[in-house]
Amino acid sequence: MAKKTTKRTAALDAKIDKTKSYSLQEAITLLPELKSAKFDETVEVALNLNVDPRHADQMIRGSVVLPHGTGKTVRVAVFAKDLKADEARAAGADIVGSDDLIEQIQAGNINFDIVISTPDMMGVLGKVARVLGPKGLMPNPKTGTVTMDVATAVKNAKGGQVNFRVDKKGNIHAGIGKISFDTAHLQENLSTFIKTINRAKPATAKGRYIINAALSLTMSPSVKLNTQELIEMK
Repeated sequence: MAKKTTKRTAALDAKIDKTKSYSLQEAITLLPELKSAKFDETVEVALNLNVDPRHADQMIRGSVVLPHGTGKTVRVAVFAKDLKADEARAAGADIVGSDDLIEQIQAGNINFDIVISTPDMMGVLGKVARVLGPKGLMPNPKTGTVTMDVATAVKNAKGGQVNFRVDKKGNIHAGIGKISFDTAHLQENLSTFIKTINRAKPATAKGRYIINAALSLTMSPSVKLNTQELIEMK
C-alpha cells in the first residue's frame, strides 16, 4: 500500500513545476490534472502572512461569503430565544435552542459545523466555551456569528461563508470550493477570498504581506502561487 501511495504522489508531483510560481488562472487550470481521489476533493488555499498574531492588532480573523459557495453541506446551530429562534428556523437553521442545547453539548452531542448566537445568549454559551473553543465553534462578532440578524447569518453560513483565522505562525487555510466546480467559479471564489484577506491587512504589518501561497486538492501536492499577483488583488 505504501508503494502505491508513493507512486501516486510521484505521478502527481511530476505534473507540477516546483521551480515555478503559478498565476491564479494557471494553478486552477492545473488542478483537475491533480485529482486522484474517488470523492469530490476540496480545493484548498494556504497562505503564510507577514504578521505576528501575538499582537492583538495583527490577529487576522473574519469571514467571507464565497459567491459560488463551498460545495459543502453545513449544519448550523443557533442559540436564540422566542422571535429570534423562530427567525433562525425559518432561515433554515438545523438546530435551534438555548439551555437545552447547552445540555446536549455538555453531553457530547455536537452534530453541527457552525454556531450562531444572539448577543444575549453569549453568557449562557460561556458554560461550553471550553468545549466549543478548541473546535473553532465558539461564536465571534468578527465572523458575524454573534448577531441579532440571525436569519442573514444562517443564510450566509448555508450559502458559502468561510471563516478564517491566522494561526501562531501566520498561516491561514481555507477550502474555497470543490474540484467539480467550473474553473471560472473556482477562480472567482479564490479571488473573493484573497481580496478579503488583503482588506484585513493590519496597519502595523510591515514588509511583504503575503509571503507564500499555495493551492491544492484534499489529496494532492500543492501548487505554488505567484504572491505578487495575490498582493495586487484589491
